[in-house]
Amino acid sequence: MIDEGRPLFLQIAETIEDSIVDGTLAEETQAPSTNELAAFYRINPATAAKGVAMLTDKGVLVKRRGIGMFVAAGARDILLSERRATFAERYLDPLLAEARTLGLDADDLAALLRTRAADGTPTVRTEGSRA
Repeated sequence: MIDEGRPLFLQIAETIEDSIVDGTLAEETQAPSTNELAAFYRINPATAAKGVAMLTDKGVLVKRRGIGMFVAAGARDILLSERRATFAERYLDPLLAEARTLGLDADDLAALLRTRAADGTPTVRTEGSRA
């Protein structure tokens, strides 16, 4: 899991986020403690705490005094919304820019996507044709 090129606290936060998004860590359930994370990943507890604090600041985790950290109600929706926005910025915006350059409209893109999703064979509509 550990990627030497990226800060560990970000990787810890992303691992917890992934568990929330995929349902492994359900809303209202207890999240791993900073000590558990530190022991599991063999990192400094302060580093794990920084990743957990990041999620707390986002409203994804909440601290219950004397009990520990829990996944907040609505955490999955927060993360999905954030990831959709990131997906659009990272993938759709460049796709749309290139499509404009190639003269493809939304219908052309939708046809390409449907074709690729169905069988991987690219199909591009030519002017006047309907795919």
